[in-house]
Amino acid sequence: MTEPVLLRNSFTFAFLTVMQAILPPVVALASLFFIGESLGGLDPTSTAVVIIATLSLTLIQKPPDLNDQLTVSRMPAVLNVIVRWLLLLFMFLVVAYATRSLEGLDSRVFLTWAGVTPLVLIFASVLMQSWMRHVLLVSSPPRKAVVVGLTGTSRELARRLAESDKGRIVVEGFFDDRSDERLGLDGRNRLIGKLDAMAAFVQAERIDVIFIALPIRHLKRVMNLLDQLHDTTASIYYVPDVHVFDLIQSRSTEIHQIPVVAMCETPFYGYRGLIKRVTDMVISAGALLVLSPVLLVVAILVKLTSKGPVIFKQRRYGLDGHEISVYKFRSMKVTEDGAHVKQASKDDPRLTPIGGFLRKSSIDELPQLINVLQGRMSLVGPRPHAVAHNEEYRKLIKGYMIRHKVMPGITGLAQVNGCRGETAKLEDMEARIKYDLEYLRRWTPMLDYQIMWQTAMKLLRDDKAY
Repeated sequence: MTEPVLLRNSFTFAFLTVMQAILPPVVALASLFFIGESLGGLDPTSTAVVIIATLSLTLIQKPPDLNDQLTVSRMPAVLNVIVRWLLLLFMFLVVAYATRSLEGLDSRVFLTWAGVTPLVLIFASVLMQSWMRHVLLVSSPPRKAVVVGLTGTSRELARRLAESDKGRIVVEGFFDDRSDERLGLDGRNRLIGKLDAMAAFVQAERIDVIFIALPIRHLKRVMNLLDQLHDTTASIYYVPDVHVFDLIQSRSTEIHQIPVVAMCETPFYGYRGLIKRVTDMVISAGALLVLSPVLLVVAILVKLTSKGPVIFKQRRYGLDGHEISVYKFRSMKVTEDGAHVKQASKDDPRLTPIGGFLRKSSIDELPQLINVLQGRMSLVGPRPHAVAHNEEYRKLIKGYMIRHKVMPGITGLAQVNGCRGETAKLEDMEARIKYDLEYLRRWTPMLDYQIMWQTAMKLLRDDKAY
């Protein structure tokens, strides 16, 4: 989508795209041969080298989305390189072990190559991205655009194009049949004229791009505009007014070459899902290993201080609303998991002798690290609620079940913003759900790390944990 909107020289774009595609495997193989020659331990005809060459050509040659390359920060490109490199190393070790080819590659050469090459790849990718931006955007003249229909979405589009130093599109103004008073113009958006004057203006001013942002109910007017614009060479794009919807991870894509717009979707797709899962597995496994003495001591104390199982398993809703069993150290004398589950409250009489301490310190939640390793939960995400509570609140709060588009978490955005503990009033749960949906909209790996850090800090001074 970005390429025809922003660019003029399609040949230059095609050439740079090919260069970008072949750059990673060329860098990887050149790095291997250079390191091999330097350390004197590489046979170019060995099976291991052939496997590496094949994997380099198939696993790391695909560039990230062009939109990330030209208009977004460099971080997506860097993450793409890291994920693909780790995948290449994993596949090489699997294939080389299965074919007994590891002995054909000196360990010094392989380890040096595995450590140095991703740094070179990241540098080369960033350099290539900067070059593409300069050649395709900065060095080419800006394109002139007009917008048909003054809506919330079209205003936002014009604002972002004006603020971007990379978009290279100048919005000349808007066309709309409504009056200035009805439109509520504030001086930042120029109203050029009515819709029937647009075709003449486009021809006279040699407009390059036209964004049609009329509401979908005006389909007939859109069709009439397209007929009028057939006599111009301007590129035409329809911009649906998505601001009338409450969107979760909205993005456009294709299904069997049919364009579709995602209006409510999980943020964990592609390499983003891989990053999320790898982070969960590494941190949860490390935490279980380090905390194993604590877990053992707590298990013994739970068993000695009250009757009942050490681990309390409760049915809760997980990804896509499927039931899962969530593990906790038992902190109460009861193990409620039926149609009615009473929430824990301050000075709850059902607490065991050490139950209050376990809940206050959140130690009772530590067994959920096993849920994370099992793939039923994540370290960060919307907190899972008992099935009974889910069935109650899904009828009372709009959008409640959307939180299940991702795996539930041990901690979440709601918890670090004070929405923890008993939800005595409906407003308490509504506030929690508001943060859960905000997490889905804003997710990045850095947001997860930020939430984990804030969780650790709040454990020391949280008066809502009981």
